[in-house]
Amino acid sequence: MKKLFTTLSNIWKIEDLRVRIINTLLFLLIYRIGSFVVLPGVDPASLNSQNAKEGLLGLLNMFAGGSFSRSSIFALGVMPYISASIVVQLLGIAVPYFAKMQKEGESGRNKINQWTRYLTVAITIAQSIAYSRAQITPEAKLIGEPLFTILSTFVLTAGTLFVMWLGEKITDKGIGNGVSLIIMVGIIAQLPGAFVTEFQTRTSGSGGLITFIVEIVALILVVMFTILIVQGTRKIAVQYAKRMVGNKQYGGVRQYIPLKVNAAGVMPIIFAQALMFIPATIPQFVPSLATNSVLMSLSNYNSWAHNVLFAVLIILFTYFYTAITVNPTQMSDDMKKNGGFIPGVKPGKTTADYIDDVISKITLPGSIFLAIIAIIPALASVVGVNSLFARFFGGTSLIILVGVVLDTLQQIESHLLMRHYDGLMKTGRIKGRSAVPAATGTVPPAI
Repeated sequence: MKKLFTTLSNIWKIEDLRVRIINTLLFLLIYRIGSFVVLPGVDPASLNSQNAKEGLLGLLNMFAGGSFSRSSIFALGVMPYISASIVVQLLGIAVPYFAKMQKEGESGRNKINQWTRYLTVAITIAQSIAYSRAQITPEAKLIGEPLFTILSTFVLTAGTLFVMWLGEKITDKGIGNGVSLIIMVGIIAQLPGAFVTEFQTRTSGSGGLITFIVEIVALILVVMFTILIVQGTRKIAVQYAKRMVGNKQYGGVRQYIPLKVNAAGVMPIIFAQALMFIPATIPQFVPSLATNSVLMSLSNYNSWAHNVLFAVLIILFTYFYTAITVNPTQMSDDMKKNGGFIPGVKPGKTTADYIDDVISKITLPGSIFLAIIAIIPALASVVGVNSLFARFFGGTSLIILVGVVLDTLQQIESHLLMRHYDGLMKTGRIKGRSAVPAATGTVPPAI
């Protein structure tokens, strides 16, 4: 406890760090206040928010901190920006023009960010129109159409752009990645309500207090397991040759390339979830298939068929996303240019093949563990855990929470160590999370 108070005191003594933390809290407070401001022309009492708490809409509502179900001006949150970032990143792989921009350094990144913003506006407008027409019931609309749709589209688009601006301000003047922190705050905002509901359910007779304590212990173990997956690395030793520059000797040291066990982050779960919503969408276009047993089974989030297919898709997407984001050939070329080599491995293609082989071997257990984390919420629901509380047992939300918290703590520790204070831990260092797409800056999000 004394160590904790000493660390907090050291953090407060560093003026720059203190100002950044205060700025971050103020910006996040602005976001949370805005999430309760209802769209103009909407009657809050007539809203049917139950449909926005299940399935894909429930996931979006969690990322938006409940704004989606409340028809807030921030109802869409930063999800259009995350979607645009993912699209731009995939374009960087498939389209030579975007691939060239990614290699142009700072100017290229500025161009990519500009394209991402333009695409964000287009996606937000499309989603705003769909939201105002499909999510808000006619009974809740106090303004007639089409004026209501036009007004809501304008306000929702402005709200998303304002949230993007808040995220950028947090990144520049605060601590941590702004967009990731906004998503994390939205997820955490749902935790107290879910916790209280689960506690009341258990203590009122469904399982008792002992069952609730067992659930909390299980949640802690799952969080620890997730941290191991996020932090896990396979280090490859790299030796740098000695070279003389004037009277000084450079090189001759051994360093390590840390290859993440889960290099793909949360993206495989996001891609797999997008595909798993297809079976539930098909009956809306083909009503005759509404009673199809296969589609019904795949649409049931607690069924074995759904979760087995979900896990397989996550494993496949983990390999796919790792393959397009980690380039062994480029790593080998960069190593060769800097006079580095892996002991016992020839430079060039042999080194690239060696790195690729190591990545393939560590990706398999990483993908399996990621799939296990993703299906734990469904297993928790099967054993009787409240569906909202079960979401914190794994899946996208837990990985984002762990990644963002570790990343923020790592930045705080860097400020402390830079000014010769002790770090946040007595031994070791907080590594932070794995690298995220440059366009997103999140686990989409952190993100």
